Order: sequence, then C-alpha cells, then structure tokens
Amino acid sequence: MTPLAFLFLSVATVAIWALPRRLAAVPLLAGACYMTLGQGVEVAGLNFPIIRLLLLAGVIRVLVRGERPASGLIGMDKLFLLWAAWAVVASAFHERPAATLKFHLGFVYNALCIYFLIRCFCQREEEVHGLIRITAWILVPVAAEMVYEQFTGHNLFSVFGGVDPEPAVRNGRIRSQGPFAHAILAGTVGAVCIPLMIGLWRRHSVSAKVGLGACSVMVLTSASSGPLMSVILSIFGLVLWPWRHLTRQMRIAAVIGYILLDMVMKAPAYYLIARIDLTGSSASYHRAALINAAVKHLDEWWWAGTDYTRHWLAYGVPWSPDHADITNHYIGQGVKGGLVLMGLFIALIWCGFRYAGAAMQVRRGVDTGREFFAWCIGAALFAHAASCVSVAYFDQSVLFLYLTLGVLATLRVEKMEAVADVPTQEPEFIEQQARRSVQQPPALDLQNRMSVSDSPVQS
Repeated sequence: MTPLAFLFLSVATVAIWALPRRLAAVPLLAGACYMTLGQGVEVAGLNFPIIRLLLLAGVIRVLVRGERPASGLIGMDKLFLLWAAWAVVASAFHERPAATLKFHLGFVYNALCIYFLIRCFCQREEEVHGLIRITAWILVPVAAEMVYEQFTGHNLFSVFGGVDPEPAVRNGRIRSQGPFAHAILAGTVGAVCIPLMIGLWRRHSVSAKVGLGACSVMVLTSASSGPLMSVILSIFGLVLWPWRHLTRQMRIAAVIGYILLDMVMKAPAYYLIARIDLTGSSASYHRAALINAAVKHLDEWWWAGTDYTRHWLAYGVPWSPDHADITNHYIGQGVKGGLVLMGLFIALIWCGFRYAGAAMQVRRGVDTGREFFAWCIGAALFAHAASCVSVAYFDQSVLFLYLTLGVLATLRVEKMEAVADVPTQEPEFIEQQARRSVQQPPALDLQNRMSVSDSPVQS
C-alpha cells in the first residue's frame, strides 16, 4: 500500500466513524471511485483491498453504535442472506472446496456489507436524495480523469496499481477506464447512474446537471457498446413513465414478444445481441455465443456451478487457463453456484422492481415528484439488469449495483411506514356511512356528521 493510499484509507475510516449516519456511506463511494483494487492488505491468505477495509470500518461502526436497518429484516434482506448462504454451501461441491470457499466468501462479503450498510445508513428518502447528490459530485473527478486518458493515453490511477498505465485501444479508440478494472465497468457505472441523476432534477437541478455531465462523459470515453446500450434502455424505461400504470401489460407483452421472436428466428432470439454494435468494435457476438454455450453445457453447472468453462468457446482468456471469458453476470452466478445461485440473484433484481412499484403506489396521484423519483431508481435497476447481460461485475463497481438495491429497500420501508400511518376504519362503519350517504340528502348528512363529531356519547 502506497503512503498516499494509506492516508486516504485513514481519513476515510475516520470519516466513516465520525460522520453522521446519513453521510457515513460517502467514504464508501469515495473508496470505490478513487482507489483501485491494487491497494490493500493480505491477511491469512485473504485479500482486503481498500474498499473491503472501508466496508469493515462501516461494519465496526454499525456494531459499536447499535445501528440497525429500518423496520428490521424485510423480504429483500432475507433473499440476500439466502443467496449468501447458498454461495457458501455451493463451494463444498467444487473440485477445490477450500480455494472456492475463499473466493465465494470474498464476493459474499462485498455484497452483504454494501447492501446492509446502505440499509443502515440511508433510512429515509431524504437521505437517499442526499446520497445521490453526493454521488453526482464524486463522479466528476473520475470523469475528468477519463477525459485526461483520452488526450494523453495515460491512466493517472495506475499509480495505485491494479490498472494499466496505458488504457486499451480498440479500432483506434482509447477506452478510458479510470480506477475500474475494465473500461466497460467504468462506462457501466456512468450508465447506471444516469437515471439516478434524472430523478434528482426536480429538487436538485444543479447536482443533477453536474451528475448527468459526469456520467455521460464516463460512458462516452469508455468507448464501449455495453454502457451505451444500458443508457438507451434506461432512457427507454424513463420514457415509459406516462404509461406506468401499464407495467404489468408491458411485462406480458415483452415475454410474448420474445417467444414469438424465438419461434420465427432460425437462431435463438438471444442472438439478436450479436447484431448490437454501437461503437464499431463491440464483442457482441461473444456475448450471444456465451449464452448459447451456457445452455449447451447446462448439465455441467446447473447444480452448484463448475470449475472449468474453457471448452465452452473456441478461445480462452490470458488470465485463466480454466475459464472462458464470462462477460455475463447472470451466467457468472451460475458458474459460481449453479441455477440456485443464479435464480436467487434474479429474484433479488425482481424484488427490487417490486419495491420500486410499491414505493410508487403509495403516492400515486398524490405526490408525482416522489413517485417519479422511485420510477427513476427502478430505471437505474433496469440499466443494471441490462448491463448484467454484457458484463460481469468483478471490481468495486459492484458497489453501485447493491447500492441501488439498498435504496430501493429504503423506499419500500418508507412505503410500509406510510401505509401503517394511514388510519383504518372498521368495515361495518364504512358500510354504514355509505348507506347513510345514499339514503339522506347531502345537507342533512352533513348535519348528522357534525352532531356525531360534537357529541362524545354518540361518537
């Protein structure tokens, strides 16, 4: 660990412990955006990059202060715990259980800590607004550095290790990556944050404009088709806002449309991915071929994953003799823990969409601003869901995925509390009032209601 990285770690750790609860997640965002995986320590064979050390500092704060998620454990919390438990159990069915367990504990640690710390630190919608506002400004230096890479061909974050000094070049275009492990991941972070910034527009227009500018720069300088496609799909989700009451019909139409495409196409419908090339240098055919290979070799990984995928495709990757390039987060879950782990991960995404819908319903027709904010976070999750088809999160960028799920859980909790605060009436009383309103003239009915409210005996 370099002295500069150690100084950053020290300041960020103190900030996590000292800041008010609503700001305690800010050092985590800074750690994800300003530090690479090249900085950290190794303890008993376990790798702790700076982001994991900051997560540990957050866990210590929560335990010492007795901070807990609002409303206790909710449905998504239990799904997360079940997903984590199966990831650990599935490691026992691999060829090298000890090594696999160590690897699985790493990504389970990241996911659980990020999600539950967000649940503990952001417990109100106002605090979610504040966190997204700060995210907008935190991304500005990252975007500026990625522009610097375009002009100089040098990555300033390489001083911390974990990223190459010279960014990759494809078809003559520099692919800026900033502190992230790959240019696609850098662009994906910008893409999935665009809907969040649009959600801020009505209340914090300056921060929203700054954030939109930074995110757009990150997407463009990454020179990758995946992030551009995620932006297009997230904007498509936002455009559907006027027809939000038809989401169920849209889901049914999407499923029917895919089935019809699969029936009329010679190749499986997912091979449409191979035709998407927004930059002229996309590996979109690889992504379609990977899905086809995963289906073809289902018998090898369906139960608890597999340790060998090199034979899935005709080409491999230089960093692993055992695996193909798994550029699909869903398939990556399957390779780690089989259909069960993949299914639980998809269930988490599905639960997030349900929470977005539930957060909107409680305000429908009452507060369209807050309703639109929930829709925008749902659009951000939609961008994540689309990105998972073209990239596997394997660095600190995963923080933005689980942060999105965490804030959706916060909105869900507020919805539950809002419903609980609405006074309820007995069905018999409601039926009696409805009958009286039909039988009596309006003036007489008003007089009766006034007499009831004035008389404690009658009430």
